[in-house]
Amino acid sequence: MILNFNEIEEQVIPNFKGGEKQFRTRMYTDASCKIMRGSLEPGAAIGVHTHETNSEIIFMVKGTGMVLYDDGMEALPAGSCHYCPKGHSHSLRNESDETITFYAVVPEQ
Repeated sequence: MILNFNEIEEQVIPNFKGGEKQFRTRMYTDASCKIMRGSLEPGAAIGVHTHETNSEIIFMVKGTGMVLYDDGMEALPAGSCHYCPKGHSHSLRNESDETITFYAVVPEQ
């Protein structure tokens, strides 16, 4: 299956998961998985949330995001990947001066 994110309608979600500003995403969803291409403008954040029934993999394409993972903060530069296993908490923030772009995969377990 090929997913062309340029053909998926963009959603603009304010304060996603209790975060700051707007999360822009083009999202494919079925019963087993969510796959997103997302972006956060400078100062925007996805709020802290716990993955109770799934995990999440975030691959940074452009810019550097900051991930709060459980009790620690990690830089997530372009070309790197963050994994949040089931039962753990995280958030993603853009503390830079440029928009960050990433892909996220959330498989149900």
